[in-house]
Amino acid sequence: MSDLFARILEAHRGIRPQVPLTTLERSTRLSRELECDVWLKTEHLMPTGSFKVRGSANKLRVLGESARATGVITASTGNHGQGVARAGQFAGVAVTVYVASITTPGKIAAIEALGAEVVLVEGNPLDAEQEARRQAELTGKPYVAPYNDLDTVAGQGTVGVELAEQAPDLDAVFVCVGGGGLIGGTGTALKRLSPATRVVGVWPEASTCLLDSLRAGHIVATPERPTLSDGSAGAVEPGSVTFPICQDVIDETVTVTEAEIARAMRTIAEGERWIVEGAAGVAVAGLLRTAEEYRGKKVAVVLCGRNVALETFLGAMELAQGA
Repeated sequence: MSDLFARILEAHRGIRPQVPLTTLERSTRLSRELECDVWLKTEHLMPTGSFKVRGSANKLRVLGESARATGVITASTGNHGQGVARAGQFAGVAVTVYVASITTPGKIAAIEALGAEVVLVEGNPLDAEQEARRQAELTGKPYVAPYNDLDTVAGQGTVGVELAEQAPDLDAVFVCVGGGGLIGGTGTALKRLSPATRVVGVWPEASTCLLDSLRAGHIVATPERPTLSDGSAGAVEPGSVTFPICQDVIDETVTVTEAEIARAMRTIAEGERWIVEGAAGVAVAGLLRTAEEYRGKKVAVVLCGRNVALETFLGAMELAQGA
């Protein structure tokens, strides 16, 4: 963790000004209703609408000139692809993104709009990830991992540095978990800079691969169901560097239903006037479910993204109303 923490601090300095600091905003409504001091980390206001640009920018930053010249390959469910595409634009690096066929059309279009080439792969996000790695080996192009790379994790960990600077007295931080890059990096930074802050990982009940793996003590395959949190969906790559990191930094785990995710998305839309994607809703739902434990305390929720298709968001609002 000491080496990763050093990389996070270096990334915190090195990815500016391409990657801006995001604000930590107090939620008056949630603070009043939950009887705790609630702050929202506005990663959804990033230029690409997601925290993923942090890891992408850091990975491309540390690549050598020869590696940049060949172009890079990555795999994504949408947000990571946009982050790599934007980082490639700034660095003058060609980007090819492999995406699973279940990726929403809006996220694919956003990746293409940033100048990247998109290759569709039939199957789930892990299938796309494995094919992208295979092509990277065949072509000799660097692979920019969505989470299974310490440089990517270090970039995501800059969220934790910012949180510690903005609110050093936090009692807990709620983070949606997919492959573990965001919570692994954020948790590593907080353990060094704000050790009293509890790191709470939140999963949709429909997609719990990393959670099941943590419980088993090794990475396992877990059946998945469709979820509003498509940005965090998918299996965890065998041997992922995030697994031991998450074992060390996650203090508490929570799972939430699709109805709870939908209600959380609606809560943010009504109270903050922000549209957020399902993965951000997962983190908010985790706080809503456990709020009694944090009554009178100061907590933060990482709103990790806003990239949600209109029809998906409207469907979530209907689900929230009927739940």
